[in-house]
Amino acid sequence: MEVKVKLFATLQRYAPDGQMAGDVFRVELPEQSNIGELIAALGIPNREVKVAYVNGRARAEVYRLKPGDEVGIFPPVGGG
Repeated sequence: MEVKVKLFATLQRYAPDGQMAGDVFRVELPEQSNIGELIAALGIPNREVKVAYVNGRARAEVYRLKPGDEVGIFPPVGGG
């Protein structure tokens, strides 16, 4: 199945070459994949992910994706 993905801030380094922060790109996953499996497929360490949104709603890593879902993945926010 195919899902659409947006990576933000420091996670952008895991996007395909040529993608800008917040650009949508497509990822092919096995049916019944969840957010955690998508994160692993992109090579993103779990500690670098704070929250993932699916179609505009925050979801846990175990949330099962559906074809065509749009997933936004955000890192923890730092500051000081």
